[in-house]
This record gives sequence, structure tokens and C-alpha cells, in this order.
Amino acid sequence: MNTVEKKIVILGCFDTKGEDFSYLLECIQNKDQHVITINTGVMESTANFTIDFDNSLVAEASGISIEAIKNSGDRGKAVDLMGQGAAKILETLVAENKIKGVIGMGGGGGTYIALSAMQVVPLGIPKLCLTTLAAKDLSRQVGVKDITLMPSVVDVAGLNSISKLLIQQAAAAICGMVDVKVEVSDNIKKSIAISMFGNTTKCVDKCTDLLKDKGYEVLAFHATGVGGATMESLILEGCFDAVLDVTTTELADDLCGGICSAGPERLTAASKMEIPQVVVPGCLDMVNFAHLDTVPEEFKSRQLYSWAPDVTLLRTNREENKILGERLATKLNKSEAKVTVLLPIKGISQIDSEGDIFYQPEVDKALFESIKEHTKPSIPVIEIDAHINDEDFAVALVENLIKII
Repeated sequence: MNTVEKKIVILGCFDTKGEDFSYLLECIQNKDQHVITINTGVMESTANFTIDFDNSLVAEASGISIEAIKNSGDRGKAVDLMGQGAAKILETLVAENKIKGVIGMGGGGGTYIALSAMQVVPLGIPKLCLTTLAAKDLSRQVGVKDITLMPSVVDVAGLNSISKLLIQQAAAAICGMVDVKVEVSDNIKKSIAISMFGNTTKCVDKCTDLLKDKGYEVLAFHATGVGGATMESLILEGCFDAVLDVTTTELADDLCGGICSAGPERLTAASKMEIPQVVVPGCLDMVNFAHLDTVPEEFKSRQLYSWAPDVTLLRTNREENKILGERLATKLNKSEAKVTVLLPIKGISQIDSEGDIFYQPEVDKALFESIKEHTKPSIPVIEIDAHINDEDFAVALVENLIKII
């Protein structure tokens, strides 16, 4: 039976960076690796190698001709479209099981195209970009993907003693990464995704210990926006058998414009993948902002708490909690798999406990009533007479999760 040979994809603008990419290809081939080349440059290639997917095919994959892109004279549009086209081609190569790694190089435009295209490549397939922008905040472009950024130090604009050294190292890095052998355990464990925050750490740690004792693999995600979005992305990639969503605080940031929003798709992936989930309204008592002076004017008269010098927490009010309860329920109602909601009656965060700064049981009650009112009858909503960080609550979470797995 014939097997498909997996190759390393070299992705970039071969028009303005032809010399650089020719050298990169040579370095990779010198390590006995085979390549697939994708040209995202708009003009004619200046590279000295055969191109597998030229710019005309990349443009076509984005739904437009390369001539139309050239004639538009719009650089921003060209960068966006070539990124979209390269992503479509990479998506097909991934589906055909033809790639084992992706490497790109560039300045501003080339980096954007490479990182945009790499978004379709799943976790575990190495992705590296040698870029002039590595020291900048590229969190939005990298997103939730396992992309390695490597500073180019000098511009990617022709070979010199520094660029040649770093291109050699980038080539060595991607070749080393694709040759890593992943150890496969004979004892295959079910994987559980769990969400956490500083305010729910005690609960999550106990749940993790209990689940590991029962033979499960537990992967924790910090609910900082990127963490929740990453968890959702990996759920969609089929990485988990179930979800223990202890810390849904990112819904509050999405509602109030906090800095830890994971976007409107938070709390949707498990339903789409039809995997079981146990959900808690953990830390919905708070919205995250940065330093105190960054809090929007509309919230400055509200109850605020400095968790750290660069973290200011806003206490959510009754009206916001009614909305949050409805949103949480509405998202879960779409699931065809088993779902259970657990409500910790004595507080939903570390600082929402009797005598502490955010303790407002009447506001929590509004949240709980909203969840119960809007959740469909087939989803159990269980009230536990405990605080979210009590051991009894962690035990109840794990018992209910195992019941529905």
C-alpha cells in the first residue's frame, strides 16, 4: 500500500525575498528533508527553485486572480487575500496528510501572510516564522496556535553574514521539530479539559488530583481570554473526551468589555463536538481590567478591587448576572451531548466568600435563578451547599463528570 510522503512547507513572498528563500530551501534539503513551496508574493518570483504552488494558484484559492490583485494597487488587500489563499492550500495539504511542518519568513506583510495561513494547521504540526516582528506583540496574529516566532535580527532582504546564520538555524529548528517522535502510551487515557483562574485554583487543583487518581489526563487552561479561546480551539480539533468548565469568567469580560474576553464563541465548542461537559459559573462575579486607570469611565463608580497592580477586578451587578445566566444557559442548550451545571451556593470565586470583598449572595442568587430559568429541562442544574473552592464541591464536580462520560 502506498503511503503519502510528508514534507515541510516553505511559505513566503518569493518575489521580494527570492534569495532568502532559495537559501532556506537549500538548508532544509541539506538535512535530507523534502519540501513543498508556496509563493505568496504578488510579483514574479526571483527564487531559483521550482515552485509547487505559484502566486496565481494562491490568489485563485482566495477567490480572485493574481492580475486583479496586482491591478488593484492595494497592498493591504493583497496581503489579506494572499494569506487567505495560502491558508486554503495549507488546509487541503493537511487534509491530504501531506505536511509535517511549515516555515515562513518575512517582514510586516510576509509575517502577516505566514501567520494567517498557519492558523489552519492543527496542534502538533510544527509551525515556525523567522520574522522582523518577533519582538512585537503578535498575540492577535498568532492567536491560539502553537507557532514559534524567531527574531530575524536584520531584515529579511538579501543574504549577509547574520541573515545566513539565522536562516540556517531556522532550517535546523524546523527540521529538528518535525523529527521529534511523539511517545504513544500503551495505556491510553481519556483527556479532560479544565478551565481555571487564580480565584478557582484550589478547586481545579483538587479536581485534577481526583481525576488523575482515576486514570484521566487533565489539561488546564487559564481563563485569560487566550486560554479560553485555546481550549475551545483544541476541543474543536478533537483533543478532549470531556470538559470540566469550572471557570467561565470570560463570559463576563465579553459582556462588559474586559481584557479577558475569549470572544462570543466561548462555551460553544463542546456542544459542537457533542462531548460531555460539566459547567460552573465560576468567577462570573468579576470582570478583568488592567491598571486602575484603564477601567472605563462607566465603571469607575462601581465596586473595584486590585487583585494585582496590573489587574483590577470589577464586581458584576444583578443586571449583568441575569444576562450572564441567560447567555450561559443559551450556549449549553445547543448541546446534544450530556451537560450538567453545578452551582456553588456559598460563592463562585475565592473573593466571593462570606466576609470577603466580592461576597454578594443576593447577586449570585440572581445569576443562579437566571441559569435555572433559561436552561432546557434535559440539562440538570444542581445546587451544591458549598463554596466553589470547598473540597466537597470539587468532589461533586468530578462525580458528576464521570457519571456523564
